[in-house]
Amino acid sequence: MKKVYCTVLSLMIPFLGFSKSQLEEEKKTNTTETSKIEEVKEDEEGKGSFAFSGYLDSYYMANFNKPASRSNMGAASSARVFDRKSGQFSLGLVQAKVAYTNSKSEAVVDLTFGPNADYGNYGNLMSPLDGSYTGTALAIKQAYFTYKFTDKFSMTAGQFGTHIGYEVIDAPANFNYSLSNLFNNGPFYHAGLKATYAFSDKVSLMAGIVNNVDGLGDNNRKKGIISQLFVSPVANWNVYLNFINSNEANPDSQGDSPDAHYRVFDVTTSYQVTPKFLVGLNAAYGSQKGDYQGFGGPVGSETWGGAAFYSNVALTDNFAIGARYEYFNNDNGVRGLLAFPQGDDGDAVGTNVNSVTLTGNISLADGHILLKPEFRLDAYPKASGAGASQQFEDSDGNFTKSSQTTFGMAFIYKF
Repeated sequence: MKKVYCTVLSLMIPFLGFSKSQLEEEKKTNTTETSKIEEVKEDEEGKGSFAFSGYLDSYYMANFNKPASRSNMGAASSARVFDRKSGQFSLGLVQAKVAYTNSKSEAVVDLTFGPNADYGNYGNLMSPLDGSYTGTALAIKQAYFTYKFTDKFSMTAGQFGTHIGYEVIDAPANFNYSLSNLFNNGPFYHAGLKATYAFSDKVSLMAGIVNNVDGLGDNNRKKGIISQLFVSPVANWNVYLNFINSNEANPDSQGDSPDAHYRVFDVTTSYQVTPKFLVGLNAAYGSQKGDYQGFGGPVGSETWGGAAFYSNVALTDNFAIGARYEYFNNDNGVRGLLAFPQGDDGDAVGTNVNSVTLTGNISLADGHILLKPEFRLDAYPKASGAGASQQFEDSDGNFTKSSQTTFGMAFIYKF
């Protein structure tokens, strides 16, 4: 179009009263002004910009079992991730996140405080000064920077959230408020270096080296390998194939790392069926051999896994409702989802669970306030045998319940 315009204009010069030299001078002036604008734009991009965001959340959960301890955690203290309290208003997490971005790089400092921050960032607990439980690193959820070598290739260094799983720690980013067992029994974050190459806007590959699982420091001399393949087969359909393999064993008396592994294959996918209806799936298959960060482990390789199905629909601009069904199997007892006590020696044993969660999302104050009413049912196999304890506590403080039903509301403000 620009070419045609210039040709027509040159043919009209005699009729417009311009000389060729005057037109060339005008063209030079316009080019100089355009160059100045582009230089200013590049300078502004070079300077970059800051973005500050965060959220705070609290919740109230009523437990239909009316446990005497007012805990949703069950006998093995592993039935929930963050919404652990019942029958009382509880603070979840407070986040303060700042990001600096320019055309070639990005730096993110993501600090969190409160009970859920302590649970989620537990691997940063120890102080590097004296090993006490007072380290300020506990507040660090993420602290990393990314450098873009090209439009397609970038590298990230620091502490960053895990790539594995459908859900994240940040309550506003998840549709459901309570987190899945897949989230609870998988990684939360890593410290290390990763690189991403985008073959196109539909295919990219990430690979990296990390210290271990959920820790700022490394408990041995081995390093973990992470990877993620992203594919978007059609518009509005995203697929992530995720992997991690790491030796998580504590060193032996000679300082050597024993033969061990923690390994997870994970797929996460979502499809925006219509502008108001979304479906998703998260499935994981993991195995563990040997010690896991001092907590012991199987001599041979034992497996665990599960799948969660998601769907949510926006009924109005300010209200949506969604469901999650999940099955998680840890019958081999290698992850945190356990039943206790059921073994002959009174030790915790592996178990499995079916969970159904229904969540509403009410948006107020132009999306800054989110209210999430939520119903959740967790059903475990019933323990048999004389005097066998069940998974959940009743109002008398006895573990007589094999299932748990909660209903409550999350109160979130994001900015």
